[in-house]
Amino acid sequence: MFGTKTKTITLTLGAAAAALSMSVAPQASAGVTGCKASGGKQEVGALIGGLVGGLAGNQIAGKGDRGTGTAIGALVGAGAGSAIGCDMQKTRAEKAVGGVYKSGGYRYAQNVDAAPLVKVGHKYVARSTLNLRSAASTRAPRLGAVSSGETFQALGRTGDGKWILVGQDGVGVGYVSSAYVYRA
Repeated sequence: MFGTKTKTITLTLGAAAAALSMSVAPQASAGVTGCKASGGKQEVGALIGGLVGGLAGNQIAGKGDRGTGTAIGALVGAGAGSAIGCDMQKTRAEKAVGGVYKSGGYRYAQNVDAAPLVKVGHKYVARSTLNLRSAASTRAPRLGAVSSGETFQALGRTGDGKWILVGQDGVGVGYVSSAYVYRA
């Protein structure tokens, strides 16, 4: 009976360590919920990784260090699961826009031209319905629109400040004029 009670306490500590790792990690850095692509795969990966890592750490640790082994395993597992889940979310986002290429530290949809940009990283709201352009020019092909009142992710702005690169899950999907937006 003593052995079963000890295992139950150790597994409970492991589950607590997994939960703790998921609540502490986001404050330490981007952590478990800091993926730039939307979706829930990162959080699920962290949870599963934390539980599996906690169990593995418990089994690998020496007899007197099972609690520590469980906690360390849970932290490592949550981090690994989080990274795998975020990669899955990014892959899904890239497929949604028809493929992605990188230029100047930004990821662009295949039909969007790269431009020298100043990093923004804020959300903006459209004052009116705006044309979404493939390049930072009114002559560039129209790719779609950003509706009046819509909040959108801004990845960067052109050096002259006239155009903003609209982001979808961290991928630049087109440009809008900065004259018709305000910071959310």
